[in-house]
Amino acid sequence: MERFYTRSRSLAGALLTVLVLLSWGAQVLADDATESIQLVQKAAMTFQNFENAEEMGAFRDLMKTAKGVFIAPQVLKGAFIIGASGGSGVMLARDDKSNEWYGPAFYTIGGASFGLQAGGTASEVVLLAMTGRGVTAFLSNSLKLGADVGLAVGPVGAGAAAATANLSADIISFSRSKGLFGGVSLDGAVVATRDGLNEAYYGKKVNATDILVQRNVNNRQADGLKQWVRQAAAGE
Repeated sequence: MERFYTRSRSLAGALLTVLVLLSWGAQVLADDATESIQLVQKAAMTFQNFENAEEMGAFRDLMKTAKGVFIAPQVLKGAFIIGASGGSGVMLARDDKSNEWYGPAFYTIGGASFGLQAGGTASEVVLLAMTGRGVTAFLSNSLKLGADVGLAVGPVGAGAAAATANLSADIISFSRSKGLFGGVSLDGAVVATRDGLNEAYYGKKVNATDILVQRNVNNRQADGLKQWVRQAAAGE
């Protein structure tokens, strides 16, 4: 009889552990879903700010031929470890045949050599993938800017649009800190996928290739962001 009660207590304990883990997993998924939705909304606002700024003529010119765009609405100074504490962003890629844009896929950005150079505490970052190699680099679990893929800083200000002809890097970076464009060093920064956000946003386990290349998932909540990017790429 004593062994029976011992086994019963063990089974009850195991069942309780399973229930706690399931509850915790459901909460994490719910938190990721909320974060992913908010990140897409913030990315849309950041992209609009970059697209509409008077001094971003070069950005507008480069968007017309960009094959992909990565948008990080907030990257914190001093957050050097890869993870949500550094900064999160979304990536969209263009289909060469239809000129339609697909995504977003979710990522983090950070790294030991990453930091704000203008004395700010946070920065908005937009990376334009100008080549197929630049887009392909985002399909891996992680990439190091300036090492795994070529990186150049996009020109800002009066006359900057003329300088775009001399840019030949796979990735061209733009940033804004404290309302000022420029001032962020991205060389050596690492961009890594956020699988949890990808799963929460699309309702199943997917990777960057599923989202950006095979395009077998879609979330209508990203339509606003894609519309802004589509119009910018068309020069509208």
